Amino acid sequence: EFTCTGLAQAAINAAKEEWNSATGRRVTFHPDTRYRNTYVSWLEEKRDWCISRQLWWGHQIPIWSGVFDSAGQREILEKIGPVLSRPDVTVRLQTETDDKLLQPDDVEGDPELVSNGAEATLFVCLREPGKQPDLVKDLEAFGLARDPDVLDTWFSSGLWPHSTLGWPDPETAGIDVGQSRLGSVNEEEDCLSYYYPGSCLVTGRDIITLWVARMVLMGLYNLGDVPFTDVFIHATILDGKGERMSKSKGNGIDPVDIIERYGCDAMRYVLCEMQTGSQDIRLPVQAISPFTERPVDLAKAEHGSSIFTYVCPETGKEFDVLGTMPGVPSARLVSERFEVGRHFCNKLWNAARYVLLNSDNEQKDLEDGAFQYSDTDLWILSRLQQVVADAHHHLNTYRFDLLANLLYDFTWYEYCDWYLELSKPTLNDVEALAPMKRGTRRTLVYVLDKILKLLHPIMPFITEEIWQRLATFTSQKTASLMLASFPKVNQEFINPALEKEISWLKDMIQALRTMRSEIGINPSVRIPLYIQHASVKEQQLIEQHYSVLTALGRLESLKFITTQSNDICASVVIGQLELLVPLANLIDKEAELKRLDKELAKLKVEMTRANAKLRNPNFMAKAPDDIILKEQQKLQQAQLAENKLLAHQQTILKI
Repeated sequence: EFTCTGLAQAAINAAKEEWNSATGRRVTFHPDTRYRNTYVSWLEEKRDWCISRQLWWGHQIPIWSGVFDSAGQREILEKIGPVLSRPDVTVRLQTETDDKLLQPDDVEGDPELVSNGAEATLFVCLREPGKQPDLVKDLEAFGLARDPDVLDTWFSSGLWPHSTLGWPDPETAGIDVGQSRLGSVNEEEDCLSYYYPGSCLVTGRDIITLWVARMVLMGLYNLGDVPFTDVFIHATILDGKGERMSKSKGNGIDPVDIIERYGCDAMRYVLCEMQTGSQDIRLPVQAISPFTERPVDLAKAEHGSSIFTYVCPETGKEFDVLGTMPGVPSARLVSERFEVGRHFCNKLWNAARYVLLNSDNEQKDLEDGAFQYSDTDLWILSRLQQVVADAHHHLNTYRFDLLANLLYDFTWYEYCDWYLELSKPTLNDVEALAPMKRGTRRTLVYVLDKILKLLHPIMPFITEEIWQRLATFTSQKTASLMLASFPKVNQEFINPALEKEISWLKDMIQALRTMRSEIGINPSVRIPLYIQHASVKEQQLIEQHYSVLTALGRLESLKFITTQSNDICASVVIGQLELLVPLANLIDKEAELKRLDKELAKLKVEMTRANAKLRNPNFMAKAPDDIILKEQQKLQQAQLAENKLLAHQQTILKI
């Protein structure tokens, strides 16, 4: 029973924050409230819904009907009387002046039911005609015929959340071969009671009114509760030209082709990472030419003899993107956008190899013995807690794009690029204490285990494969990663002060690496380092992390100075701290000057070309704004690069 007026109003109320069903549930739209407004606006019109369709497919309407005169009405009512008490049959009699659902007592000598001289229509609706063959045979013998129309597609689809669970009676619901029973088993709840309502519906915005609203209507009417509590609206994927992907247009991508080329996990990751919520996604489409096996950008390629064929730019031959044209070779459609996912999978796999290789020989040490943790171990454990907290938040708010980016950044940049490198000084130091090495190995395994669990909803296959290999070194005994507990925040590991220290240390190492790159020092060459203007605290931190700074900065020596050095040095400033690298004996002066001359010449050509375009009135008048902006940015970047190279050239000349 509904206290509001009408079923449409009940469905509207179900999406209001202040409303709850009898079970305390309501419908919430993610990630944007505008989709709730679409849902509510359509329901507010409260239009009648014609549920019959004249189609060749669909659920045939389970209603038999016939038109009878006065004599025929008496006869058919006598025949139909015995079935009125059945719960799986509903009978309705319609005349010009009346419209009534018949009850068992209505046909026992009630003259008012028979219209004098006027025709009446009798409708009989069966709950499950497939299980009532004898009754169907009787109805047709009585002169009733089944309605030839089928139910509207969205009427049938609206029943999906509960009809698939055995509604209206799971105990007697039919099942296919190999399907589990829908009724109760071993005194447990039946499937309808256990699984309805569900939690989340994932769909597109174009069928909010067609499907989402209809499922809520049906659920409230048939079971008195909403079919789901959350509706996640995903973005629509467009091709490189901004057109909706379609088989008829030949611009759609077969997921199987993506999986074969990049891998399933790579595809899943990129689809999550691209999810924008309210904005559509452009996905450039390439065809793998059957002649060269190289990608062809369909947004730029020329059409062949039809709109479904394109010309391979390398061979001049045409290929078919639908695979339906006889005599024309077909091409697989892919997108290089998924390269990001493949690279991420490779990065994760290589990180796992490093961890397993460094843990294999010390398997027993991970179980027994004392453990001691370095500052870098404690730093990555602290950073992990923030990532876990953010991951829970993004999952709860259905921001799968933010979740994918969060885990990508932590795994790639913090765990792989930094922590794995920071672990090497400890693991490779022959003088390091055994408990310290055990602590680092345990941390490597522990953090990787948490990363795999966090990534598993997005990338289930590679994470399962790695986790099975890692399980030897963890205490969890579950048979599969999907059954393992999801990570939770451990407050004991959170250490903001240490995070700040290691962040400062990372800035120093990164500054040294950037300096080496800019002045052309080979990464393998160890360099002397002078540190000037260091405070007492900064000097203590540098001495505390001396081994890490020396290893990752590739330092030959480290010296604190209080006066300006007489050596020709390259320098970089971090806050008040100045890092100086003496350049003598580190670079080949003549070779470096020649390299700089070549780089400056290239930049001059680029700047001349960009300046010519930007000073051309025709270009400025006709070119799109984004192209003009790109040229302006290109010129600015070239000018900045030129200034850096000139400054470096002056430094080299002083040597």
